[in-house]
Amino acid sequence: MRNLLLILISVCLVAAISACREDELVVPTEYEIIPDIPAPDTKVRGFYLLNEGNMGSNKCTLDYFDYFTGLYSRNLYAEKNPNVIKELGDVGNDIGIYGSKLYVVVNCSHKVEVLDARSGVRIGQIDIPNCRYVRFHRGKAYVSSYVGPVLIDPDAPKGAVYRVDTLSLEVTGRVTVGYQPEEMEILDDYMYVANSGGYRAPNYDNTVSVIQLIDFKQVQQIPVDINLHRLKKDRYNKLWVTSRGDYLSRPSRLLVMEKRPGTNRMEVTDTLRLACSNMAFFGDKLYYYATGWNEYTQTNSITYGIIDIRTKKKISDNFITDGTEKDIAVPYGIAIHPETGDIFVTDAKNYVSSGTLHCYDNTGRRKWSVRTGDIPAQITFLKR
Repeated sequence: MRNLLLILISVCLVAAISACREDELVVPTEYEIIPDIPAPDTKVRGFYLLNEGNMGSNKCTLDYFDYFTGLYSRNLYAEKNPNVIKELGDVGNDIGIYGSKLYVVVNCSHKVEVLDARSGVRIGQIDIPNCRYVRFHRGKAYVSSYVGPVLIDPDAPKGAVYRVDTLSLEVTGRVTVGYQPEEMEILDDYMYVANSGGYRAPNYDNTVSVIQLIDFKQVQQIPVDINLHRLKKDRYNKLWVTSRGDYLSRPSRLLVMEKRPGTNRMEVTDTLRLACSNMAFFGDKLYYYATGWNEYTQTNSITYGIIDIRTKKKISDNFITDGTEKDIAVPYGIAIHPETGDIFVTDAKNYVSSGTLHCYDNTGRRKWSVRTGDIPAQITFLKR
């Protein structure tokens, strides 16, 4: 039945594409059946995977997996939107669903593409320079931005967070934060922004900006560590922040921030002396991987692990338990199914050719793998 579905879809799409962009080739979506995937008894319909694409290649693409059909759709944007010139754009950096809309942050194209979350059809575009990450709160989308051009520059300007109305898709505000802001999280009407200062190396930023969302103004900058990147909250409203160090003598670190007792002010309470490139939570566990680059040795060191978020102690040296981590060249993204606990890890391989998405069950055994676009990175789940 699934194979018949695949044939019918392919025939219909070839006919549709021939009528669009007569002077320009539209790359058709590729479809692949993931075998032996039972229809899930969950609220999750499927997920989108954003493929970053190599900078300057204009090869940011979007994949989608449907749990109910078992169909993996590779590079669906062009086919869904055949009249959009240059398709998604250059360097997809983040993705998120809010309400009925899918937001795709395209860094080097200086825009956020907005699609219908169920159909993948384009709704509009939000122009934001050198945009990085997106978060949502009370009818607003918040986008971090480096503001200046995509350029290493010791005099690069401070970054900003842009506020966007999710109904009109209009920018309704902007607040200046630290240098080259990255990920953000929201707790109790306050936003926390990890500032990297990556364009100003070796003079990195070392702060987390605090924005009061009601007035939309920066009210504090908290010293944390240099070259910050990831910033995620756990189920207990602690913030976990990664420092990438300086790639030389100062190592990467994972830090924990909590509210000072009796106050509303965040402070660093713990520093875990381990590298962390990205992380995802499930229950009381933090799953992470680290790809540590060393300028002296010109090599990557790759590690995987699990941390108990209550004790802040590492409880496993590897969340992949069947030895198949050896098949991953460069881990580049991680996500966990919010109900089943299945773990997804993307592999960027050599950064210039197709990557791979690996799915593991909640015991760390690989269930399936599939080819993706170039540099697979961010995943967001679509509810039914």
